Amino acid sequence: MLTLDNRLKTAAALCRSGGVVCDVGTDHALLACYLAKNGAKEVIASDINDGPLESARRTVGQEGCDNVRVLKSDGLQQIDYADDVIICGMGGELIADIIADCRFLTKDTRFILQPMTKAEILRRRLYADGFEILEERTAYDGKRAYVVMLAAYTGERCDIGEFFAYTGKVTDPKFLKLTAEKLNKNCRGMEISESFAEEAEKLRSLADAIIKRAEELS
Repeated sequence: MLTLDNRLKTAAALCRSGGVVCDVGTDHALLACYLAKNGAKEVIASDINDGPLESARRTVGQEGCDNVRVLKSDGLQQIDYADDVIICGMGGELIADIIADCRFLTKDTRFILQPMTKAEILRRRLYADGFEILEERTAYDGKRAYVVMLAAYTGERCDIGEFFAYTGKVTDPKFLKLTAEKLNKNCRGMEISESFAEEAEKLRSLADAIIKRAEELS
């Protein structure tokens, strides 16, 4: 039986049923096959590397998923169309770069994004490039905490503040407190050097504001 970890289950739950989904950086195609068996009309399982593509083909064959197409592509460069684009397990900057290359972008296209790092940079890039974050969900696997974003193109470009860059539309108090803890940890490192004292003070204030928001939601 095909099973996903909490991180990928959370991402899969944001995909719409009955459409074409592109799983970018598919790796072993576990997520692609799961989507194919749970409502997707067709799934494009793409990766830039030959090794993961071979693994993906094996998984597709073992699972008998005739509606999964394995394709070599650098991000979305070889993808002609998808209703939902799902990108999990990459850094926030790389995810933003991949979306910037999308050739079939419309206001109906949905992007499900799970950054492993630099979520704040991804949020800034999304809004600067004319996207809106519709929803954010959190997931936990052991001691690891993840955020999953659902975004759509609006064409309205704007800058976002630091608070939103680090919190987005997350309403999970536990996750917000973890975000604040990371900021405070960075502050402690900066405070050792006087040249970063001003920046550390700003991050400390931001962390305090995030903790306050978490307490309000608790």
